[in-house]
Amino acid sequence: MTTPLPLDEQLCFSLYAATIAINRTYKPMLDRMGITYPQFLVLLTLSESDEGMTIGAIAERLALEPSTITPLAKRMEAAGLVVRLRNPDDERQVRVQLTDTGRARWAETGCLAPTVVARSGMTPERLVALNAEVTALRRALSDALD
Repeated sequence: MTTPLPLDEQLCFSLYAATIAINRTYKPMLDRMGITYPQFLVLLTLSESDEGMTIGAIAERLALEPSTITPLAKRMEAAGLVVRLRNPDDERQVRVQLTDTGRARWAETGCLAPTVVARSGMTPERLVALNAEVTALRRALSDALD
């Protein structure tokens, strides 16, 4: 039997703690914009497509369940950030699109990445490489589950 690694040497803890630190960095800026981190992620996802996306596609892109995205999209619609439209060919499908207000809010989030770069003390290139490694890890672990 092998001895477990100490907490600070556990990759899972390091990733978890880094996520918390990033969320704490983002929170004051997102609060000023009147959006939450999950709403930021939906804005980011929707900014990738001019035609909008289905609830299922957003959920898949964010590695979440559609049942998590539906109430989030409803709150964002109430805030004027998105519109939800039923697919006339399949009423079960809901397409979500950014409104002008949502696009403007998305444009405001440009300050987030430079703040992380500045506070991390790392170069943008190092952060890009780190992100590539974490993404490769996530994909490998996800693929192993399939």
